[in-house]
Amino acid sequence: FYHMDLYGSKERFDIFPEELSGRGDRSLGDKRREAALSSEKVQHPQEVGYDLEKEVAELAKMYGLDEDREKELELLGGHLEKVESRRPPARTEKAGSQGSINNTSKSSSSVKDPSQSTKQQGLPDEASQGENQSKARADDEAESNIWSRGGLSSGGMSDEWNSQAVSEEVEEEEEEEEAADVFCSTCRIPIRAFDKLFGEHKDHEVAQLPSAVESEKEEIHKNMCKLEEKIAQMENVASHLEEIFITVEENFGRQEDNFEVHYNDAVQVLAQKYEEQLEALGEEKRQKLEALYEQLVNCGKHLDSCKELTDETQELFLENDKAEFMKVNSFNYLFFPYNYRLEEFLKKEVDLELSTLPDFEERVIDVSEVEQLMSSINAIPAPCAPVINPQAPNAATGTSLRVCWGLFSDDTVECYQLCYKPVSNERHSDEQAEHTLKVKETYCTIADLLPNTQYEFWVSALNASGVSPPSERAVYVTAPSPPTIKNKKIRSCENAALVCWESRDINPVDSYTVELSKLTDEENDDIITESIVGIPNCEVLIHLQPTQKYRICVRAQNLGGSSERSEPVLIHTTGTCFYLNEDTAHPLLAILDDGFTISCDELENPECDLPVYDNSFTRCIAILGSLIPFPGKHYWEVEVEEDTEYRTGVAFENTPRHGHLGANNSSWCMRHIITPSRHKYEFLHSGMTPDIRITIPPRRIGILLDYENCRLSFFNADIAQHLHTFNSHFQHYVHPCFALETPGILRIHTGITTPPWTAL
Repeated sequence: FYHMDLYGSKERFDIFPEELSGRGDRSLGDKRREAALSSEKVQHPQEVGYDLEKEVAELAKMYGLDEDREKELELLGGHLEKVESRRPPARTEKAGSQGSINNTSKSSSSVKDPSQSTKQQGLPDEASQGENQSKARADDEAESNIWSRGGLSSGGMSDEWNSQAVSEEVEEEEEEEEAADVFCSTCRIPIRAFDKLFGEHKDHEVAQLPSAVESEKEEIHKNMCKLEEKIAQMENVASHLEEIFITVEENFGRQEDNFEVHYNDAVQVLAQKYEEQLEALGEEKRQKLEALYEQLVNCGKHLDSCKELTDETQELFLENDKAEFMKVNSFNYLFFPYNYRLEEFLKKEVDLELSTLPDFEERVIDVSEVEQLMSSINAIPAPCAPVINPQAPNAATGTSLRVCWGLFSDDTVECYQLCYKPVSNERHSDEQAEHTLKVKETYCTIADLLPNTQYEFWVSALNASGVSPPSERAVYVTAPSPPTIKNKKIRSCENAALVCWESRDINPVDSYTVELSKLTDEENDDIITESIVGIPNCEVLIHLQPTQKYRICVRAQNLGGSSERSEPVLIHTTGTCFYLNEDTAHPLLAILDDGFTISCDELENPECDLPVYDNSFTRCIAILGSLIPFPGKHYWEVEVEEDTEYRTGVAFENTPRHGHLGANNSSWCMRHIITPSRHKYEFLHSGMTPDIRITIPPRRIGILLDYENCRLSFFNADIAQHLHTFNSHFQHYVHPCFALETPGILRIHTGITTPPWTAL
């Protein structure tokens, strides 16, 4: 603030010229008195405001306005705004009374404003102070009258407000009791069914709230999946950017090293050129100095000779004896006269020209090599040959290969050229079609290849300067094709199974793997319970648990990896299972579609002209089943017709094909023939049979083969009757055998649990 003295000084005219223009000059004492009075008036409105608030509170308490106000707040419960918004417009008197209360509050606030304005304005004079005091008293009286009228009107309308607020609270409680049970698809909010029928959502499309929640969850799930995909894409982009960052750093390092190498080479070349030129300049200097020195020595010699002759001449001229003078000039004086010697010396030519010039030859350093080096900074050399990696185990599939290589140098490479072709053992293997691919990375996955096939690969590196030499060739092999299990050659019993398969590839494989899955009623049926690896052949004997169900698959293995699983087969270890060997069947014998039923329609000429396999029966209309290669007990049944003549039993693999079953020592069988008097049953081995009479013709014959106890037993399975038992030591595993001697049908049943009544 400015000091008070400034208001009465002459400097105030310069600071506030417009305010002082209408007031005139005043003395310094008057100004000080006005300043003191103004400071008192600044404090006075605050005291006035405090008294007004106190008087207003007393008036409100006198007329009961404060108690009515507390009741209003309790009854309304914070819903005053809602009551005012829903009040009918016809009630103007109560609104006016409420407005009077608001005006009263405004008037109370207006009472305080003069004090604030007094602080903001300049210091007023005494006349204005008196006017303000009288105006404040009038405002106080008016305010008291307004509060009194407001209290009366407020008390009159409080009862009506209370009743209306209570009714509205009851309505809101009833609305809250009815929760939303449907979803408005148009407004996207949950609503009540009543609102759909009679409310504002009558024409909107609605759905059940649970279904709307489920659909909303599905939509959120879809969006979350999209968000996850976007996150994965961004992560891939970020990883790619990181790789680019690393590549930029590597390229920068390579270029920096390249610049440094070229700079060092250029400096080295310049230093070498400088040394060469400096050495040549020194050699030229030496030659010049030597020539000048030699010429200087010769000049010295001539000067000495001249000086000597000059001295002798002077002595000769000083000689007074004429005879002596002439004597010196005669030929007898030192062989030559002096004058002659002087003439001869003067005849010698003296080289007075400089033997060499002081100027040096202009020498310019040849910087062409340096220019080549400088120009080769941006010229990238052709890369070196890459090194292709050998094939990693299990890195291939049946139709694809992953090839990797490396570049063990700092050469700049733009891309790689990968070439491959299949390897063939034929003479014209070079004529195989070559395939070429261009890739950016140091790896490549080649698809659409043949299974279990060898391919030859080589790779070259490319940049702007050219192509590198090709790498050494590497041989890769694809994984094999899935094997094919021979269903009709599978044999099993209660504790083992013999599985056979064949390879679908031309090239051999390294080994096979058999995978077993024990099937149960649970959901995890595909769990691999056992794997048998390193099987060299196309069959394997597997030990299993009785009364179980297994799913069996086969894989082929080679260096490239494992093939896909073969088509699975199901094996039940409830009994012995075998199939009929079609290669041994007589031409007149037919095997029906189920694979276990044989029939014969005619027997007029068993030795017919139909095509016969090398292993087929030719005389007896018979067929062998699969070999039973499992030790222990094996049981199967044959369903026969009463009027059919047949033979059934077991036989060795080498049983004669041109004879009858049971007529040799390599087969054991039960024969049924019909005579005019009865049904006759024979149990034949080596053409011999015991005398056994069977009163009840069996319709279902049970056969029990016991390798351990060396027994072959026959039963009438319908009545659990034992018919006969062969006691014979089987030196080899045997085949089930069946034959028809009259037109008819035989049905074979396998996979049957051995009945308890077969125990002898």
